[in-house]
Amino acid sequence: ALALPRPAAVRSRPGRVWRWRNLLVSFAHSVLAGLWALLSLWQSPELLSDIQDGYSVSGHLLVCFSSGYFIHDSLDIIFNQQSRSSWEYLVHHAMAISAFVSLIITGRFLVAAMLLLLVEVSNIFLTIRMLLKMSNVPSPALYEANKYVNLVMYFAFRLAPQAYLTWYFVRYVEVQGQGAFLMANLLLLDAMILMYFSRLLRSDFFPSLRKGSAGRDVDGEKFLID
Repeated sequence: ALALPRPAAVRSRPGRVWRWRNLLVSFAHSVLAGLWALLSLWQSPELLSDIQDGYSVSGHLLVCFSSGYFIHDSLDIIFNQQSRSSWEYLVHHAMAISAFVSLIITGRFLVAAMLLLLVEVSNIFLTIRMLLKMSNVPSPALYEANKYVNLVMYFAFRLAPQAYLTWYFVRYVEVQGQGAFLMANLLLLDAMILMYFSRLLRSDFFPSLRKGSAGRDVDGEKFLID
């Protein structure tokens, strides 16, 4: 990430340098984890019939890998004094780390984690969107094309798996012990995803509904609002 050239719009704004690097690392994780989750489920579709106790070495390693990324990103945010502007990321990462560690230890619900990590396919295009906004790309056509692809991917790889897992947990998972803990995490994640979706729609498709955003400095905005 450090070796890649930075756009002039990033170099000229000190507050954007860290954010640019952080997004590039996030992009790398999204590509690796998203494709890894897709490949693992494609190679072992029988896992989908046993979300609670299904197991694969590939899925286990994927959850370990993503746990490492969430720990790394949390430390990156804290050590670079971005906690105030990125507190929602820290909350999300704390939820993901605690849930994933419980899966790694017990070996249960790994398939649920693999389904959740399909969200990283959507994050590829979401991160591209944020990088394009930060770099002030002169041609709006690329941003416009990615905007619609991002929306489709959001439905296919974020909203759909999340809705299915929520339905599955409510219907089949006993609400006690690890099941209750994961259910609470899942419902909180539902609320966060819907909140992010409303922000995305307001920003890219209904800008007239945005309030109080005029004249705000990007470096001073909260990380996720942008």
